[in-house]
Amino acid sequence: MGTATHCPYCALQCAMTVTAIADGVPEIAGRGFPTNRGGLCRKGWTSAALLGHPERLTTPLLRADDGVLRPASWDVALGRVAAQLLATRGTHGADAVGVFGGGGLTNEKAYLLGKFARLALGTSRIDYNGRFCMASAAAAGNRAFGLDRGLPFPVADLDAAHTILLLGSNVAETMPPFVQHLQGARTAGGLIVVDPRRTATADFTADGAGLHLQPVPATDLALLLGLCHIVIHDGLADKAYIADRTTGYAALARSVAPWWPERTSRVTGVPVELLRETTRLLAAGARNGGGYILTGRGVEQHVDGTDTATAAINLALLLGLPGSAHSGFGTLTGQGNGQGGREHGQKADQLPGYRKITDPVARAHVARVWGVGEASIPGPGLPAVELLASLGKPGGVRTFLVHGANPAVSAPDSTEVLAGLASLDCLVVCDFFLSETAALAHVVLPVLQWAEEDGTITNLEGRVLRRRAAVPPPPGARSELWIMAELARRLGAPSTFSDDPETVFTELRAASAGGLADYSGIDYPLLDTGAAAYWPYPTGGTGTPRLFLNRFAHDDGRARLVPVSAAAGSGSAGSVGAGTSGPGGVGRNGAGNRDTLFGGSTLALATGRLLEHYQSGAQTRRVPALAAARPDARLLIHPAAAAARGISDGGPVTLANARGAVWCTAEFSTAMRLDTVFLPFHYPGRQSANLLTSSATDPVSGMPEFKTSSVTVAPGWLPGQPVHAGGGDALAGSGSFSTSITGTGTP
Repeated sequence: MGTATHCPYCALQCAMTVTAIADGVPEIAGRGFPTNRGGLCRKGWTSAALLGHPERLTTPLLRADDGVLRPASWDVALGRVAAQLLATRGTHGADAVGVFGGGGLTNEKAYLLGKFARLALGTSRIDYNGRFCMASAAAAGNRAFGLDRGLPFPVADLDAAHTILLLGSNVAETMPPFVQHLQGARTAGGLIVVDPRRTATADFTADGAGLHLQPVPATDLALLLGLCHIVIHDGLADKAYIADRTTGYAALARSVAPWWPERTSRVTGVPVELLRETTRLLAAGARNGGGYILTGRGVEQHVDGTDTATAAINLALLLGLPGSAHSGFGTLTGQGNGQGGREHGQKADQLPGYRKITDPVARAHVARVWGVGEASIPGPGLPAVELLASLGKPGGVRTFLVHGANPAVSAPDSTEVLAGLASLDCLVVCDFFLSETAALAHVVLPVLQWAEEDGTITNLEGRVLRRRAAVPPPPGARSELWIMAELARRLGAPSTFSDDPETVFTELRAASAGGLADYSGIDYPLLDTGAAAYWPYPTGGTGTPRLFLNRFAHDDGRARLVPVSAAAGSGSAGSVGAGTSGPGGVGRNGAGNRDTLFGGSTLALATGRLLEHYQSGAQTRRVPALAAARPDARLLIHPAAAAARGISDGGPVTLANARGAVWCTAEFSTAMRLDTVFLPFHYPGRQSANLLTSSATDPVSGMPEFKTSSVTVAPGWLPGQPVHAGGGDALAGSGSFSTSITGTGTP
């Protein structure tokens, strides 16, 4: 009999059944569930290939004096880590120890990691890779609604939509089972996709099913301001809703007044007719049975990502969508537990329950649950990009612990990140494969995979789900809960640290009680019944599948219309991202650091995902079927842009800018704009897209500028900037994994 659990990949968290096979790869079957209705994508169908994989880590590894990673016992490995932590704190202070978490960790591990960092290590220096994913959308949601939950309604609500505006998300490749929820809007001719390239998702708008808007890269904010202008000046705004449920309309109307349709079209490249048709369809959807606006990373991973997400919320509020029974606004969470992972304490500025770490009441509550004095909880730390920039620097982090992340590939401006990792006194990585980050570590600790452990995750709807152990772990691998509990004991940490997931979840419930993300009414027995448990779910109450039906989370119950501004020359040569906020608006100090686009012969580089791969590819590039389908990075480039540069289809090509150079293969695509190229970010070494991306960040959210970089593109593989990687060249090879590991060890 199989075990009911959920997919290890994206936040759709498709339901599946895992059946163990004696001496064989477990069988995977899709299971009926509202998000996937039995369907799975290629990644989900092949996820069991990672269980029992020959490259699986099953014993701790320590780097010897000769630079070679060698197996060691758990006692020796944890002893070395504990000694190093004590030495670093004693010499440099607690904040010289840093912790980097992940949006794929279970709620229990994310919660305990935050507690471990603050109590066992005493450091404020903790953040996680969700900063690269949801930070801008979360910041925008918090300031507009007073609460951030990716989708404040069940995914299935989209089925009956008349109109869906999808901004910067290629769901057909990133979460394929999701596309079934777009069918109602397609049938009504109301699916609108905004993306500079014609993606598989944009193809769903063909044959009268909707519209595809292809703005100039980095002009999403200007586009949304222009749509807001049209809604107001064409009389499409829901005036009764605005009066009853929002504040700030007058200032917002003034702020979008300069973005008349012709100007918006000139800046974005989107024809006026398409701008007007978009607003007409959205207004019709709001009136005739359902309109939704959904954002994704394509419009959020920018230095003005928070303002862009805010502008999308403003558009939704003008139309009366959020908090309606049949309409809404949401953002599509990316990582498997990207929602729960940012709610319970591994984020630099938060405590469990989505509490602010600077709030004295929140600190006092969590301190009581932990049984410590409030003063023992450090204050806010550094967001991910700043945390990574501090590695090995004077006054920065000297010992670094990484859980569930691969920043050597996934972080922006990875040349500098690799140098920082190499300069540490000690790098400790918990992983089940020797990822590119683990290959640089001084200590590697082998941990459990998704089908080998119990716990909970929270999907993109805010629904808490049970993850169940379906197969036994390999001898030698350990739960991260156990690792943290053992290290806490060796460090003499205050409070308690359990290695039992249900015990940890019970404490999480208490710590979250009364917070925005209140899980106190949820327990394992409830989840084991299959009940739909959407947070907030207070003790003695019920879940909340649909937020904001009666009021928003601000004290007055109203949503905030927040004026934001785009640069006067946004999208034009030499001025993308420059400029400041207008009266009453929110400034974007980070925008001035954005690359200058379209200067000389440069092209705009967009990065993103492929159907077959996930995140840094450390898992999916090890699945034979997925690796064979997409073995290496290919640069999508328009044939005309390629011809102008002497680039041949299938030929070698070099992308370069001041931060580095990437070698890959060209692939012609008429789906691309002439001024834009696309490179997936799943590959390491010389094919790593993040050698080119900028570490400039959004001043509100700390989100890096992933989506738009300026690059030169030339035929052939030309020399680029060297990347410092410690004991070797981190850029050697492309999709292969190797390191020096010798000897045997005893768990």
